[in-house]
Amino acid sequence: MRRVKAFLALALAAAVIFIAEPAAAQTLGQAADPLRETAQTVAEGGFSKRIIQMFLMVTVLSLAPGIAMMVTCLPFMLIVLSILRQGVGLQQAPPNMLIVSVAIFLTYFVMEPVFKDAWSAGIQPLLDGTISEASAFALTMEPFRMFMEARVDPGAVDILMDARPIETAQAADGATPLSMLVPAFVLSEIQRAFEIGFIVLLPFLVIDLLVASILMAMGMMMVPPAIVSLPFKVAFFVLTNGWVAVSGALVRGYS
Repeated sequence: MRRVKAFLALALAAAVIFIAEPAAAQTLGQAADPLRETAQTVAEGGFSKRIIQMFLMVTVLSLAPGIAMMVTCLPFMLIVLSILRQGVGLQQAPPNMLIVSVAIFLTYFVMEPVFKDAWSAGIQPLLDGTISEASAFALTMEPFRMFMEARVDPGAVDILMDARPIETAQAADGATPLSMLVPAFVLSEIQRAFEIGFIVLLPFLVIDLLVASILMAMGMMMVPPAIVSLPFKVAFFVLTNGWVAVSGALVRGYS
């Protein structure tokens, strides 16, 4: 009886193995299909291309603040607005975050046509897959190049070119290389911002001198002139609608 039970158990186990073997082979074959497709994709270079594109995108996003500072009018706006706040005599009003926000939106107002041209010329064709990454970079930078060349000081370019130990060859069309155009543009914007800042500071300097002279004539030499002149400077700035006037002048300077 025991031999019969053992024989039936062995027969049942053999039947289960015989039935399950094709199903297992089919499952393994289905699992191997995605691996085979992935290997084929890697062999064709599509997977590595996507990785490179993702790496470049992350790099661009991490460098976006620096790029915005180097190829736009943001440094000019920030410096002029900061000098204006110092001229009024208010150290923390408006706060730094508000100054930066106003400068960013004024920069967007000025640079919006450039952004649109760069998107339609280089970024959109790259997303559509009609051009390569190198062509997209050249076409995207072309509107920014035109903007920078219209604002750059030729003397700054000459100084940088003379200071470089290795002679840099110009492009076939005679354009200035970006390695010299970008720093020359930034230096030109900083120089122009301080020139405008000097003009902005003159009315407040006159108010400070008048208040200091009046206090000196009254014998109030121990009273700080900056404290007395602060309300007059704020009143003068508010009555002349200073923030709107200065912001409008800065924007019109790029038109």
